[in-house]
Amino acid sequence: MAKIPILDFHCDTALEMMDGRSLYENNGMISITKMQEAGVCCQFFAIFIRMTEHCSFEAAYGRFQKMYDNFTGELEKHPDHITLARNAAGIAANRKAGTISAILTVEEGGVLGDRIERLDELYEMGVRLVTLTWNFENTLGFPHSLVPEAMNRGLKPFGLEVVKRMQELGMIVDVSHLSDGGFWDVTKLVAGCARKPFVASHSNARNICPHPRNLTDDMLKALADSGGVAGINFYPLFLSGEEKAGVEHLTAHIKHIYKVAGIDAIAIGTDFDGFDGGNEISDCSKFGLLQDALSKAGYSEAEVEKICWGNAMRVIAETL
Repeated sequence: MAKIPILDFHCDTALEMMDGRSLYENNGMISITKMQEAGVCCQFFAIFIRMTEHCSFEAAYGRFQKMYDNFTGELEKHPDHITLARNAAGIAANRKAGTISAILTVEEGGVLGDRIERLDELYEMGVRLVTLTWNFENTLGFPHSLVPEAMNRGLKPFGLEVVKRMQELGMIVDVSHLSDGGFWDVTKLVAGCARKPFVASHSNARNICPHPRNLTDDMLKALADSGGVAGINFYPLFLSGEEKAGVEHLTAHIKHIYKVAGIDAIAIGTDFDGFDGGNEISDCSKFGLLQDALSKAGYSEAEVEKICWGNAMRVIAETL
């Protein structure tokens, strides 16, 4: 099978670069040279804020601004290789010019504090996806939890306001890390407003690996009904429940999501540079291992294209 483009919905490389790492070449999971080797056409880069490290919302937002400046400054060093994109047209233009597209995201909606106008600020800065929660309660709502009762807690009034405004602006709503209750709140709200797809940028199938970060079959169906996708997460704990995972674990989750929600609901959301390794696909240069495994498993080239980038591009075109 010829090399198929890759679009990855989630990585934490921007955080790793705060210690001076070069985006062009480094020993991490994602670099320009590794993306070029793999044929990555677009990478979503999360600006992750750990709210518990900051004494106020303003301090957390200040941290976001520092990470944003550091990362966009790194992009400006390599304009012949990687360029910021804001929509599908931008990605297409960058592909034509032979450069990788970078799309900015925020992981942890709590950085908004209680100020809805801050969402508009992020949009103007080029942020096109917000992961509503991380691992702790924030002003928007409640995250996934190992405690069943806590999983029923959903979005707060401000979270509902944020989702509605994101749909109006043309930003992708990301439910990875969100509680089950929050997921269903998003589902209901999206159905009642602009009806743009939402995503789980880096989440797997709970039926295959019973971790609360993964999605139930009913969730996968609802996600597909919205036109959205689940980005397959490469973190072993969410794939196998162990410290290590192979390509066979990735394909098991893909096979299950295909069966439950259809081919159009599957994308890639590696979480690269957000975990310490243990996956057979140890960095983005090895994406070919997954493509080869899917081909050997009987997936057509058209189906592999949908999984690797086509479904994600459709969501981008319909949302941004």
